[in-house]
Amino acid sequence: MPTLSYAHLSDRSLIRVGGADAQHFLQNLVTADIDSMVEGGASACALLTPQGKILFDFLIYRQEGSYLLDVPSATAADFLKRLTFYRLRAKVDLEMLPEDFGVIALWDDTANAGEVPDSDLEGALAEVTDPRLPALGKRIAGPVADLAPKLHATAADLAAYDRHRISMGVPEGLKDFDYSDIFPHDADLDQLGGVSFSKGCYVGQEVVSRVHHRGTARKRFVQIESSAALGEKGTDITADGKSAGVLGSSAVTEDGAVGLALLRLDKVAQAKDNGSPLKCGDTEILVKLPDWASFSLPEPNTAD
Repeated sequence: MPTLSYAHLSDRSLIRVGGADAQHFLQNLVTADIDSMVEGGASACALLTPQGKILFDFLIYRQEGSYLLDVPSATAADFLKRLTFYRLRAKVDLEMLPEDFGVIALWDDTANAGEVPDSDLEGALAEVTDPRLPALGKRIAGPVADLAPKLHATAADLAAYDRHRISMGVPEGLKDFDYSDIFPHDADLDQLGGVSFSKGCYVGQEVVSRVHHRGTARKRFVQIESSAALGEKGTDITADGKSAGVLGSSAVTEDGAVGLALLRLDKVAQAKDNGSPLKCGDTEILVKLPDWASFSLPEPNTAD
């Protein structure tokens, strides 16, 4: 039997997008294919800059003809303001839900984490399997104080969920990278179902499509492990004293630490070919590609 844990993701907020033009408005704006979303469906998603970099990343749920956006609280007001800017004359209603409405994560915290079964919670605005990766568990949106007591699971905190997310190799904006700094491919958003390459135009689409079809994504978030605690977000990762990338989020485990790092894959391959250790600060690390990744390390000796 799975060992279920739940945590109120207190760093997440909910924005509702409704109105007659909501689907068309979002379809022409964000990276996911909104037209293909069924009732009760969910997707990873991003709003990009015109230059193709991630301005906001979020999860989106379709419920009763409207859409719930599961977003970082730290930038929720800015995101709502940006959506309002793009609305123009479209028949779209935009609303930040009250603070008592939030997001709960429900996950199997065993070593062999698997998909969590449906619980059909009365009062939930949305209850979905995480669209990025089923092993992340469920995302439940709604009145947190009412829903949490109905969960047949062990209460945990935000740090425990982040440790689970990191162990699954899934990066998130603000925790692993700053906004307006990196492209969707860098954040593995193309690997995690957050980018459609068959829909029409959206903000930043031309750049993303070019990277995808040319196969020119050189940087990726990957997992790292070490026998000691890792540094702060942004700590340099080096090989032979030369930069190979930066650390995102990390968590201490019984055996040391796990983390996510944005690395130049060619530099990782060359370090491996040369037998050179990779280090995060002064700590030696082991690099692992996530189990779900379809990308691989390039052939060695391709670094600049």
